[in-house]
Amino acid sequence: MNEDTINLLKECNAGCKSATNSMEQVQPYIKNEKLKSIIDEYNDKHIKIGDECHQKLNKYNEEEKDPQGMAKAFSWISTEMKLMINDDTHQIADLMIDGCNMGIKSVSMYINKYKTASNESVDLAKNLIKTEQEFMNVLLGYL
Repeated sequence: MNEDTINLLKECNAGCKSATNSMEQVQPYIKNEKLKSIIDEYNDKHIKIGDECHQKLNKYNEEEKDPQGMAKAFSWISTEMKLMINDDTHQIADLMIDGCNMGIKSVSMYINKYKTASNESVDLAKNLIKTEQEFMNVLLGYL
């Protein structure tokens, strides 16, 4: 397994962790049961993709990557502040859409950066992007 493959898998794994952290953070604020169900569904999808990245990294005795500490702290504080001011369905959907956009952009950037990554890891990254796009499209109905 080459370095680009390892790096792409690590970034996808870290992105999945960031996504699940965000989804779990907003759960206590969700009042709309349909939205809660949708976020639960996509949280599960992100967990599965993250697990697949983790398994591939383990296979090659590579450590997974956690989201950067400062970025994680800033994201958590920012989300909490926004939800303290306004915790309605619209705000939660808006926060999740922002996260989807960030995920799509960063994973796309990593696919382009790690040009010699294996087809298998690129397919996994593209699946993560597709999942983010689907999630965002569903969430647009809550704005």
